[in-house]
Amino acid sequence: MGILLQVKNLQTQFATQDGVVHAVNGTSFEVAERETLGIVGESGCGKSVSMLSIMRLIPQPPGKIVGGEVLFDGRDLLKMSEDEIRRIRGNKIAMIFQDPMTSLNPVLTIGQQVSEGVVLHLGLSQSQARARSIELLDMVGIPDAGARLNDYPHQFSGGMRQRAMIAMGLSCNPKLLIADEPTTALDVTIQAQIIDLVKKLKAELGMAIIWITHDLGVVAGLADRVIVMYAGYIVESATVKDLYADPRMPYTLGLLRSIPRLDATRQSRLTPIEGLPPDLVNPPVGCPFNPRCPFVIDQCLEANPPLAPAGSIGHLAACWVDVTNGGDPSRAAPRPESLAFVPRSDATEK
Repeated sequence: MGILLQVKNLQTQFATQDGVVHAVNGTSFEVAERETLGIVGESGCGKSVSMLSIMRLIPQPPGKIVGGEVLFDGRDLLKMSEDEIRRIRGNKIAMIFQDPMTSLNPVLTIGQQVSEGVVLHLGLSQSQARARSIELLDMVGIPDAGARLNDYPHQFSGGMRQRAMIAMGLSCNPKLLIADEPTTALDVTIQAQIIDLVKKLKAELGMAIIWITHDLGVVAGLADRVIVMYAGYIVESATVKDLYADPRMPYTLGLLRSIPRLDATRQSRLTPIEGLPPDLVNPPVGCPFNPRCPFVIDQCLEANPPLAPAGSIGHLAACWVDVTNGGDPSRAAPRPESLAFVPRSDATEK
């Protein structure tokens, strides 16, 4: 499979009264044709801002894309004119936004909103657009689709609104679908239905998907490959199997340990990640995770580690410490000199 999307050193900042927020700090990744890429991390880590930057939907001001390239089908989206990017957005690349309760226009019918894209990008007549809208709503599992075209968003449940958002995203058969936490506002039963629907549609339509979430449980059953973000940086990248079986970054370890397990005893407690995310106006010196990391060594306080090979082929992690040489991170001693973990070969000793 060829490379569909290639992001190189993407940097996005926001000007605020308190200073410049460094929201995305040089992220680089690729998405292959028909691939599902999961992007995970805490709120505020840069997941959504990265995708909005790719779509050129960052409000300017206060936001600004200050560097990088976003190559889609070999063309840099960041260098396109507004007219050119509009022809891509919603047509070749579509996005499902986070909250279905507020993403739909409350004064337009569902039919008007689903058909807008096909009229604009495919040049269909109103009768053709209506037929296409019925087909799309039926595809995403909305019963009696023809009769629901004239309904307004408030007449749909949360799950049905999200299905309508997916129908809008799929209306022009995009090559890439970006889903920004599309199941966050839904209950777990509806979440499972939406995820199954997306997997089914991906198999039928052959599109690539970027799925943004903070839920590693969702990623496990959906994605082919996972990127972990923290403080605007990519801190780990691996296949789903490698990430869950052999995590190499302490933040990833913390995320995995905080997931409830069905096989845990009733006395077992979730292990939280201590501390708070960093202030992106005044980020910490060195590795941005060092104030919260139980593995910290002197070098972590001085230099931010680059993404480097770790474990299996294609597995990358940004960490000066080999967390596998010592096992459970809960056993890590708090003082750098007492840590039993071995620095990676690319780390330099002071």
